[in-house]
Amino acid sequence: MKKPTKRSLFSNSLFTRPFGFSGMALVALLLITGCQTPSEVAVTEDISAETATDAEATKAAVDPQSLTPVKFTLSWLLQGVDAPMTLAIERGYFAEEGLDIQFERGFGSADTASKIAANQYDMGFGDMYSMIEFNQQNPNEKLVAVAVPYNKAPFVLIALKESGIKSVQDLAGKKLGAPAGDAPRRLWPVLAEQAGVDADSVEWVTMEPKLRETFLLQGEVDAISGFVYSMMPSLVKGGKSEEDLDIFYYIDNGLDFYGNVILVKESFLKENAETVKGFLNAYIRGMQDTLKDPVAGLDSVIAAGDELMERDAEKLRLQIALNNLLVNEEVETIGLGAVDPDRLKESIDQTVKGFGLSTTPAIEEVFDNSYLPPLEARQVPPASERQNLE
Repeated sequence: MKKPTKRSLFSNSLFTRPFGFSGMALVALLLITGCQTPSEVAVTEDISAETATDAEATKAAVDPQSLTPVKFTLSWLLQGVDAPMTLAIERGYFAEEGLDIQFERGFGSADTASKIAANQYDMGFGDMYSMIEFNQQNPNEKLVAVAVPYNKAPFVLIALKESGIKSVQDLAGKKLGAPAGDAPRRLWPVLAEQAGVDADSVEWVTMEPKLRETFLLQGEVDAISGFVYSMMPSLVKGGKSEEDLDIFYYIDNGLDFYGNVILVKESFLKENAETVKGFLNAYIRGMQDTLKDPVAGLDSVIAAGDELMERDAEKLRLQIALNNLLVNEEVETIGLGAVDPDRLKESIDQTVKGFGLSTTPAIEEVFDNSYLPPLEARQVPPASERQNLE
């Protein structure tokens, strides 16, 4: 088994302490802005104006009545990590493909799978491992993944450093907390098998998602499972920094899993191939734009959200995704949205064994890459074109 490595969540020092802009930070920001030369400001304004003009022109040229509606479910609440979708909507990329995206919040991967299968949504975000189990239990309502935006799974276990838990093996005999449908919780038997831990040696405590981090901070549980970008903002807001936590990524402990995928029901896919292709074309353009200009991506999420959305929290979520989950050497080679077949095959085998499934699906039953844009349209933007999320 690969030796676990220490993974840093954040490259921006803003997120190594409880977030919130201080007066000094605001003054510094104003000074930086004030120090820009007129030409620098003009270039920035010209780029923003050009992008806005292009988006407005696209919207004006498209008759809304001619667009095909697509009902899409997010994996959870609208968050900073959804910037590729909101930016693609804002810039008219879906409209260019003849699509009107109608998205709603999700309630976890298991819920996503069941609702897409029931035709309540056409497409959605979820993890393919829950999908594999769902397909075996519902052979007449099968789903398939058509794109993998997250090359690395955000599945983690988090413990307070003061607990003395230094490895996955140290969780034996401890209390773990998570909502009942939490994907990392459901994958615990798979992780435990890889780590050499008796899966039944831990006690799972179930709580509402919004209480998960509170249970950890108050000592009601020894560790919590979930998506790292979902849990960290509340922990930081609760006074903890990365240095106060031990964070165990599943990908560093024997499960080199892919993250959330775009799911479609097989029957919908066969009947609406061009719709799915158009969706993926627009979404990947949104990914590329977010990588090049993450501030614009974050702005689009905030604009699409409600008054309860906190910019600092969503910035933190997007920063984690940019630093750890979206781009690596594999993605640089195979392009955005694709998979390495050997890596996926190993993940499928681990899932089948961990979930105790009776059959092992073929790779093509789990992931269908034929609806993705060609490789040249899925390239990661060069580093020289990618801005920081400041």
